[in-house]
Amino acid sequence: MHATLPLGASSADASASPSSTKRVAAASLAGTTLEFYDHFIYGSAAALVFPKLFFPQSEPLVATLLSFASYGVAFVARPLGAAVFGHFGDKLGRKSILFITLLMMGLATFLIGCLPSYGQVGMLAPILLVVLRIVQGLALGGEWGGAAIMVNELDPEGKRRGLLGAVVQIAAPIGLLLANGAFALVTWQVSEDAFMSWGWRIPFLLSAILVGVGLYIRMNVAESKVFEKDAKGHEEHAPIMEVLRHYKPQLAIAFFARLGGDIAFYVFTLFLLYFVPTKLGLPKSVALNAVLLGAVAQMIFIPVAGWLSDRIGRRPVLMIGGIGGAIWAFVFMQMVQTGNPASIIAASFVGMVLVSFMFSPLASFLPELFATKVRVTGASLGFQFAGVFGGALAPIIATALIAKYNSATPVAIYLAIVCALIAVAAFAARETARIDLKDAGR
Repeated sequence: MHATLPLGASSADASASPSSTKRVAAASLAGTTLEFYDHFIYGSAAALVFPKLFFPQSEPLVATLLSFASYGVAFVARPLGAAVFGHFGDKLGRKSILFITLLMMGLATFLIGCLPSYGQVGMLAPILLVVLRIVQGLALGGEWGGAAIMVNELDPEGKRRGLLGAVVQIAAPIGLLLANGAFALVTWQVSEDAFMSWGWRIPFLLSAILVGVGLYIRMNVAESKVFEKDAKGHEEHAPIMEVLRHYKPQLAIAFFARLGGDIAFYVFTLFLLYFVPTKLGLPKSVALNAVLLGAVAQMIFIPVAGWLSDRIGRRPVLMIGGIGGAIWAFVFMQMVQTGNPASIIAASFVGMVLVSFMFSPLASFLPELFATKVRVTGASLGFQFAGVFGGALAPIIATALIAKYNSATPVAIYLAIVCALIAVAAFAARETARIDLKDAGR
């Protein structure tokens, strides 16, 4: 599946053309949007639906923890997916992994929407749920790295990699907006009983539309010319072994630069879906509205942060996000605990602005840490391993802290520490905004 070239045009010319840039950016955006849509509808269902439908034999708190554990299983599978798809992405090409990961994600998400409940088939229901969640995780492990590297390698000299990377990162709020919008629409239109019976399935089944659009776009994307020039022909090398042997400092920087943003993302959004109705006794719609407006904040500020990272560097932007997030963690919890819907929404909005500064530069900063022949593997492993200790554990840790201390302050402390680590990682790194990608990883 190759891009169709005009008669007489070279592949190098096509790769540099505006139409090719738009096509690659659209392909990366479409697939990563599906990734985050799948991620957030599962997270929303884990908070609102799965405890009752798939783990009803447990006490309410235990059922919630089990549901969040099933949510976290995908994060554990992601590093394996990063290693597998990174291996093929670095040996055979970036394009080769994008089609497979998109198809795997979409199929697993659609099938979750078709699953029977515990009341219908017993323990088979949660087992099937976890299996499909693992499939999602494997695909997600390769998706982000492939998409980020494809857009970065459109601009090897580094004039606008931060802004191009923001195209990949803006998929997160778009996916979040679509996911929570789908849940909000269903909850507004059907009764509570109907929602628990069949309404929750609709957002999962709708993923088929995103898959179709993504596959159509990706069929016409050409291979990265940076890969073909600098890495093709090294089929004998083992990317993961090279990364583990020669790129340990870069992996550590990537891990800590990503870790806090993942946890902040959860606390400022999905945490509200549990805390607001359960601990504050407010309608679910308050939390959903806060999450939706938080997504709007990211859609505005992710491109701003990406553009700014091209102007002043990746490190300063990451430091703004990390230090700001550490401070805002305490303000956020105070505003949420007032129980005032406007304060809750404002707290989430500002929090997600700061997450934009933590998150946006990663799609350019992480790939810039690694050489071309190991770039997908290195960036993917750093990004996804952080997800295991960040996104996978954050719901469980936050829920357990609330249950033990009956206060949100310990969650704020937890969040502040990991956000501060972003600033530490950025300080320890060298600035990569203006390097040529052929010199990356040296």
